[in-house]
Amino acid sequence: MNYWRYKDKEIKQLEDIPEGVFGFVYMLSKDSGEYYIGRKNLYSVRKLKPLKGYKRKRTVIKESNWLTYMSSNEQVNQWVDCKRIILYWAFNKKQLTYFENKALYCYSVLEDKNSYNANIAGKFFKEEFMKVSSV
Repeated sequence: MNYWRYKDKEIKQLEDIPEGVFGFVYMLSKDSGEYYIGRKNLYSVRKLKPLKGYKRKRTVIKESNWLTYMSSNEQVNQWVDCKRIILYWAFNKKQLTYFENKALYCYSVLEDKNSYNANIAGKFFKEEFMKVSSV
């Protein structure tokens, strides 16, 4: 299995992750230079309806599929051999969003033809940006 790496350390289980981490921002890259940047929560939180006779909703916290997860991008999911690098640890949801956006802008994913990221925050799209920058 191709494990996640953080600063040359292999991440194989939750015990390898710093305490209190909510999620991480990652980069998947191929030897050809193609790459994808994304984020992943370590846990999923679900609210369930209350049990019969109770009023409070129930909260179920479960470990996500972070160890085997690749991407939400279907093309990237077909990559067989790629490096899985953790760029940032995030300790809450806002940090996770911030660090993902920071990485996307720092790597100029909308300008780079090797990037498989199609948009940033659902507001800035690669196809629209490429039309403007090619003028």
